[in-house]
Amino acid sequence: MRILIAEDDSVSRRLLEAKLVKWGYDVVVTCDGDEAWEALRAEDAPRLAILDWMMPGVDGVEICGRMRREAREPYTYIILLTALHRDEDLVTGMEAGADDYITKPFKANELKVRLRAGRRIIDLQNDLIEARETLREQATHDPLTGLWNHEEILRILRRQLSRAEREGGEVGVIMADLDHFKRVNDTHGHMAGDAVLRLTAKRMLSLVRDYDYIGRYGGEEFLIVLPGSDMEGAAGLAERLRLCMECDCMDIPEGMIRITISLGVATCGKGGGHDVNALVKSADTALYGAKEKGRNRVEIA
Repeated sequence: MRILIAEDDSVSRRLLEAKLVKWGYDVVVTCDGDEAWEALRAEDAPRLAILDWMMPGVDGVEICGRMRREAREPYTYIILLTALHRDEDLVTGMEAGADDYITKPFKANELKVRLRAGRRIIDLQNDLIEARETLREQATHDPLTGLWNHEEILRILRRQLSRAEREGGEVGVIMADLDHFKRVNDTHGHMAGDAVLRLTAKRMLSLVRDYDYIGRYGGEEFLIVLPGSDMEGAAGLAERLRLCMECDCMDIPEGMIRITISLGVATCGKGGGHDVNALVKSADTALYGAKEKGRNRVEIA
């Protein structure tokens, strides 16, 4: 684990660094508070820090306060190192946001134990963050395809429409539906149907822009949100999606299956009404028009 030390006294700094390296830490050395503050704000900042209370530039207590006010993730476990021994100094340091406190000259075994406690706290927080992200993923994504789920893709569309209304921009949507999907399930089984849905999601993701959004709207139906896209751009993408599905058979465990897709396109132009339900309904109506005209085609609202 990487650990930052901030100590302006060269002798103490070298002694501390030597101990930490011996214990297996990857040590980031800083000589004053300003250097320490910059290192702790870096993208790859160490998760453990030992800060001298009194040093040139920003002192250790002030750094603690800044770190806690920013409330950045992941959490940084901070140990204050100081020659101050009074109880009120301990209270001041801990109230500023320090997690622990060691007086100089430090005892090696005591520091080792306190660092072990810090690592435990960091590991626990990592577990909590991982659990939180897992729950967030489950709450916002479709478990089969990994795409945004129905509720989240509509929330995303609502957010993009609000942004377009503020900035005078455009938003395109594509409603896509696999043709004769029930026939796949009836002929090859539901596991084959699941494989087709996963491959469809993969193909779609390979064609959209990094800032586009795809959601599984329901069953074999997908909703694609295209920020900043006019009708020409949205229709062009819809046609590329159609060709991608039509031209290559899907290789699934049950064999090679040819799947086609029908798509309906709608856009919200500059200065137009930015209503989620109306826009989705327009795309859905266009989709049903594509179905009625023989499937495997793109229709524009």
